[in-house]
Amino acid sequence: MSEVRVVIADDDVLLREGLSSLLTQAGLEVVGQAGDADELLTLLGREQPELAIIDIRMPPTYTAEGLDAAVRIRTEYPGVAMLLLSAHVEVDHALELLEGGDGRKGVGYLLKSRVTDIADFVSTVDRVAGGASVIDPALVYELVAARRRNDPLGALSARERDVLTLMAEGLSNAGIGRRLWITEGTVEKHVRSILTKLDLSETADDHRRVRAVIMYLDTVA
Repeated sequence: MSEVRVVIADDDVLLREGLSSLLTQAGLEVVGQAGDADELLTLLGREQPELAIIDIRMPPTYTAEGLDAAVRIRTEYPGVAMLLLSAHVEVDHALELLEGGDGRKGVGYLLKSRVTDIADFVSTVDRVAGGASVIDPALVYELVAARRRNDPLGALSARERDVLTLMAEGLSNAGIGRRLWITEGTVEKHVRSILTKLDLSETADDHRRVRAVIMYLDTVA
């Protein structure tokens, strides 16, 4: 690993010292430590590091001080890569960090429990310092799960999505069957399943097929 100037911000002194020792042994230059967001911002102005490792929850309220500092750092110190550490998976915090990036500097989100895997942690630090985006696998799982929960089409199978896509193109069941090389009867079964999974109950005029297409178009828009 090439020598990189790093600052560490965490109110846990033992963790800070441990990370400092670990990173120093790995060839990085730890140029400062901070116990809260204000100290971190002061350090950044004084030391001009390439990477900041930041605990999301710090004094005084232990809510999102680290994240708020990261948002400021992105604006005030755009050349600094950031690796945020958290004791728990916090999807909203991670999204705020990731969605605001411009892709020019590295950014990472890692659970503190991953620090115990020294080789993996050092590799993550190296990648973030080099400009990569690194996301904890547990967060990836939660992000996918959240997307599925918020996606009205999330319950559909891949084949049902194919059928719905062709419905949106205006194809009849027969046309869909020809396009997908399946029988019209099979298409009808898929359509019934789609309408059931989308919770589109029958009505007097029963425009469920149209309503399903509208849901699809709203999702892909």
